[in-house]
Amino acid sequence: QVQLVESGGGLVQTGGSLRLSCAASGIMSNINAMGWSRQAPGKQRELVASVTSGGSTNYVDSVKGRFTISRDNAKNSVYLQMTSLKPEDTAVYYCYADNLFRWWGQGTQVTVSS
Repeated sequence: QVQLVESGGGLVQTGGSLRLSCAASGIMSNINAMGWSRQAPGKQRELVASVTSGGSTNYVDSVKGRFTISRDNAKNSVYLQMTSLKPEDTAVYYCYADNLFRWWGQGTQVTVSS
């Protein structure tokens, strides 16, 4: 099993920044992609950003140029630096890690006030 614990969420004003962190533990062998998804009230969960073990990144169009995902393989951690935040970024953000399965964290709330 893989356990994921997110931190760094909170309340921020429009235009502000937050940095989310996710620490993974457990059976970390063969972990390939790690990333972040989010789910806003009444909406489906969407993939926000991902990074492979080799460092290749991918972003949903709505966050390109504003969010940056990074990964520290030595610390089994993944991060999401969020800048120029908008009210539509308000959601619960979930960290995930892939091997044979997709493992999820419990989520951290991000609220952007207008």
